[in-house]
Amino acid sequence: MTTDILTLIPARIKATRLPGKPLAEIAGKPMICHVWEKAVKADLGPVFVATDSPEIVQTIEAVGGQAVLTAASHPSGSDRIYEALCHIDSEGRYEEVINLQGDLPELDPALLEKLAEMLRDPNWDLTTLAAPASQEEAVKSQIVKAVVSFTDNSKRAGQALYFSRAAVPDGPEGFLHHIGLYGWRRKALSTFVKLPPSPLELSEKLEQLRALEAGMKIGIAVVDHAPGGIDTADDLAEVRLRLGTD
Repeated sequence: MTTDILTLIPARIKATRLPGKPLAEIAGKPMICHVWEKAVKADLGPVFVATDSPEIVQTIEAVGGQAVLTAASHPSGSDRIYEALCHIDSEGRYEEVINLQGDLPELDPALLEKLAEMLRDPNWDLTTLAAPASQEEAVKSQIVKAVVSFTDNSKRAGQALYFSRAAVPDGPEGFLHHIGLYGWRRKALSTFVKLPPSPLELSEKLEQLRALEAGMKIGIAVVDHAPGGIDTADDLAEVRLRLGTD
C-alpha cells in the first residue's frame, strides 16, 4: 500500500450550462490543463484526468499528463473517478483518493494539501473544505452552505453535520461556503457509489448528503477563501480577464 494520494480530476465534455467547458481556452491553454497543473504542483502523488472525451485525453497527454477514458453515462464526478480508480489501480495500492473538480483553474494547490492533511486523520471516511461566507453569499442557492460541529476552539476543523442550499445555520454562528473538493478513503468511495441516491440528496440536489445519511463521517477544514468555479459563460469571461485573456 502506497502512502501517496491519487488525485483524480473528472471532466465531462457536455457540461449542461457550458458545453465543452474543460477545453475552454484561458490564458492560452485549455481550462483542464490549468487544473491539472495545480494538482501536479500540490505534489501529493499521481494525477489523472477522468473523462468521457477522447479529445480531453489527447489534450492532457499532449502536455505530458495522464488521462483515462470513462463512460459517458456517469451521473456524477464521484462515479466517474471510481471507474477511473478501478482502471488505474485495480490492485488497490492507493488507499486515499482526491476528487478535484475540473472547473477550478484558479485553485491554490495548498487547498489540496489541506484536504490531504485532514484525510490522514483516521476518524474521517472522507474530507472536504469550507470558507467563510457573507450574508449576501449565504442566500444564494448556488452557494452550498456547510454546517459543522467544530472539534477545536479555533474553529478551523470539525465534523460536517449537514449541507444545504439554504442559509443555515440560523442565528449568529456565521455561514460557511462549502468547497466541492473531496478526499476519499477508497473503501468509503467504493461504498458510496454503490448506494442509491438518498432522500435528502434528492431534495437538496447535493450528493454529499448521501454519505451523511449512510452514516459516513465527513471531516471538514475551514480555509480563508473559496476558489472561484466556472459554471457559466459569465464566470468564464471573468476568469479570462483575471488571467489575462479576453
